[in-house]
Amino acid sequence: MRIGIIGAMDEELEILLKEMESEKTVVKANMSFKSGRLYNKDVVVVRSGIGKVNSAICAQILIDDFDVDKIINVGIAGGIGKDVYPGDIVIADSLVQHDIDTSAFGDEIGQIPRLDTYDFKCDKNLVEKAISACENIKDIKNFVGRIVTGDQFICNTDKIIWLNEKFNGIACEMEGGSIAQVCYLNNIAFVVIRSISDNGNNGAHMDYEKFKPIAIKNSTEILKNMLINI
Repeated sequence: MRIGIIGAMDEELEILLKEMESEKTVVKANMSFKSGRLYNKDVVVVRSGIGKVNSAICAQILIDDFDVDKIINVGIAGGIGKDVYPGDIVIADSLVQHDIDTSAFGDEIGQIPRLDTYDFKCDKNLVEKAISACENIKDIKNFVGRIVTGDQFICNTDKIIWLNEKFNGIACEMEGGSIAQVCYLNNIAFVVIRSISDNGNNGAHMDYEKFKPIAIKNSTEILKNMLINI
């Protein structure tokens, strides 16, 4: 079994790469795919870059060129659920791309035209592994729910509230939904896990530079516990 691990930014993967026994690096589409062993599992770790196109290309390369069986996407997100605060973990059970809008043709906002699903559901086993991993780490509060994705950095409070109410989303970010779509089309198990940096829906904010090491530490510990038990 080979597991693909995607982070949008270098800093989201730096501790993992230090702990990984790297065997080979392949560069494709300006992305460095690092193969090796991590916590006794066969993995490929890669920084996709920010946004839906980058992350979709990255996921497809992992599937086509590295024959991964599962994909785990980790990183930072903004909270939109009222009970979600900086430092909390959100584990997606489904993802919707909120910036898809063909409502002029009668589609729901978020529905990709002519696709047979509205949302992309994460693998139940991987979700359970992520929940168990969080429960094994002290002082981490976790939530399971829908993450919404779009090629937009959301900083408008009204938009954040709308995303929560329209999609029942509890976090928003810029990569997970497109990775989920690629995995759905290829029948690959996946899960998206996010550390929350702020929440405009409840006024909770944390300085990014202060938050970054917390997010990295949390993501690393969660992945470590997950990989040991997969």
